[in-house]
Amino acid sequence: MTEPTIDAALARRLVEAQFPQWAELPLLLHSPAGSDHVIYRLGEELSVRLPRHAGAITQARKEAQWLPELAPHLPLTIPVPVEVGEPDFGYPWPWAVSRWLDGEVATVDALSGSHEAALELAEFLTALHRFDGAPTEDLKSLPLAARDAATRSAIAKVGDAFDTAAMTELWDAALAAPEQAPVWRHGDFHTGNLLTTGGRLSAVIDFGELGVGDPACDLIIAFTLMSAETRATFRAVLEVDDPTWTRGRGWALATGLNAYLAYAAVNPRVAAQTTRQINHALTG
Repeated sequence: MTEPTIDAALARRLVEAQFPQWAELPLLLHSPAGSDHVIYRLGEELSVRLPRHAGAITQARKEAQWLPELAPHLPLTIPVPVEVGEPDFGYPWPWAVSRWLDGEVATVDALSGSHEAALELAEFLTALHRFDGAPTEDLKSLPLAARDAATRSAIAKVGDAFDTAAMTELWDAALAAPEQAPVWRHGDFHTGNLLTTGGRLSAVIDFGELGVGDPACDLIIAFTLMSAETRATFRAVLEVDDPTWTRGRGWALATGLNAYLAYAAVNPRVAAQTTRQINHALTG
């Protein structure tokens, strides 16, 4: 399906038609936008998120169902869904209105050396992974092995940009490492989905990949954000065993390679981020 054209006029029409109580509020495009949604700030307290492509169309209803249940159990702020909008005016998918969360996207420069941030992230994952809500069938996540063909292809495609032998060795080890029982996981737990205020972690956002599966998937944050020293703190607090850590490195490698191939040639920022992620996954 062709991706819809999304602009302020469309967003305004959707809000006015479906939620007229907010029709008079100013609507401002948020930048930088994510790869999955176009985001507008609606007044001072709300945001409007419109999926860009079919891969993101389940997020609005998923977050509306599960985030209110998760929030009381988690030590960091997460998004607060307010309404789910319906397709209209040629726009084909559900969309979301949520509470606006102030903050800056977390950066390596600001937090990579922070043992406090590493501790807070480990505590967040501990709480999330212990959540005991009964998941629906659609929340069951694919295992690391489902990425095998794509990851081996990516290793071949990146050529001399990274150490091919080291990537292959890590990937083989990650697939061979035994898995833990499935848990609730964020599923896309990387630097870009953390907010900070006043230089400290304040919120975790974007639960589009929320599901039940391998907890090692959420270890990606250790390789996108942390230094070797703060990574050690994170691992110790989270009490990660060797097989799970190896799988976490595999998840970081696989997702890093996927993003590198998709965006690095056209986006220097993504090129730098994914290069760091892959190299830190190889280091361990």
